[in-house]
Amino acid sequence: MNANLVSNDPLQSAPQPSRISLGEGNTPLVRSRNIGPALGLSNLYFKLENLNPTGSYKDRFAAALVSEMVSNRQTRCIATSSGNTGAALAAYCAAAQIKCIIVVVDGAPLPKLKQMQLYGAELLMIDGFGTSAEVTGRVMDHLEKLTRELHLPLPISAYRFCASGMAGVESISHEILDVLEGSAEIFVPAGGGGLTLAVARGVLTKKKQSKVHCIQPEGNDTIASSLRTGVPAKSVGHSTTRISGLQVANVLDGNDTIAACKALRGTGQTVSDETILRWHKELAFREGIFCEPAGAVALAGVEKAILNGEIDPSANIVCLITGSGFKDMATVESGFSLPPVAPAGMDNSFIKLSELLS
Repeated sequence: MNANLVSNDPLQSAPQPSRISLGEGNTPLVRSRNIGPALGLSNLYFKLENLNPTGSYKDRFAAALVSEMVSNRQTRCIATSSGNTGAALAAYCAAAQIKCIIVVVDGAPLPKLKQMQLYGAELLMIDGFGTSAEVTGRVMDHLEKLTRELHLPLPISAYRFCASGMAGVESISHEILDVLEGSAEIFVPAGGGGLTLAVARGVLTKKKQSKVHCIQPEGNDTIASSLRTGVPAKSVGHSTTRISGLQVANVLDGNDTIAACKALRGTGQTVSDETILRWHKELAFREGIFCEPAGAVALAGVEKAILNGEIDPSANIVCLITGSGFKDMATVESGFSLPPVAPAGMDNSFIKLSELLS
């Protein structure tokens, strides 16, 4: 099975002066070798969005948005981010020589902040932004007003704020369905719902019989339970999950996400941080896939769906692996219990080697 597809994106089919690309998209879709069989699934796949140029699916968003900015001859970018959007925008703005200013979520992982800075972005961190619905709402209202006055887009990765950038993300489901050549059940991690909505809209444009499921941490359940019960999406007031990137207390694309998933007969699942972090380790140890914790949320949702009896073991099951583990090494330090590596004498080292081989 070949997952290295020819792009369906017409912007990538021929060089264009305004097209800013670093090689995003066409990421591998790999079959699970160990976890799938252990869970009783015949066809479990991982879509490796962690292999995009800056390490997350947000490169698709940035490529579309920055290309549009170049076409409009805009030279400044003001955005918000918990990490991955900012890193992607910073890189693509660097390629386009656009000044990039990013308002970052309170407590964003240091490697993500450094990644934004190394591409030349200027950062502002605001207390409570991202975790507090009240603070987040005020910040976004202010940025909406500011960017409107400056005639600039507001590249927040949500359709509510930046539909043109999110349209670039819809290619994920195009690539999945082109490879599988049939139906699939796609499990998607969600904070504000933009990624889930993009995947669902991509499926709808392909007119394939596939389901899209919305998976959220229990501490940021703005959409998933509402999708199951049929009530509108709701703010959580204060996000309590520790999973970086999914701490979105406000309802952004939540209600549109619910409608799109329902149209595709998808449902929602909530999963604990502990379950997410367990699968974060399992993906590395059993599949060789090193993702950030948010990248393990979809797999945690698959396990929950199995426990609920809501999954066909023979179906094509796809988990989105959304970002690289190298963006959040603090979680590795705290959660993987890796042994120290220190130099020792040659004789002692070979004794240890013999023990490891026995």
